[in-house]
Amino acid sequence: MPAPTHTRTTHPATGSVEVRLPWWAIALPALAFAALLLLIVGTGEAHAATTDPAVGRLLARIAALVTG
Repeated sequence: MPAPTHTRTTHPATGSVEVRLPWWAIALPALAFAALLLLIVGTGEAHAATTDPAVGRLLARIAALVTG
C-alpha cells in the first residue's frame, strides 16, 4: 500500500506573488532623490552663477504646468 505524499505549496493559492521590502528599501532611494533634487534646485542661488540655469527654468515650467 503506497503512502500518501504531502506536497507543500510555496505560492499563494490566488496565483499572486507577495513581495515584502524592508523599510530602508523605500526610504533610502526616496531620501537620495530628495537630496539630489534639493541640490539641483539650490544651484540658482550660487554667487558664481551669472545666468539663470537651464534646470531651474525647466523646474519652473514644470511647476507652472502642474499648478495651472
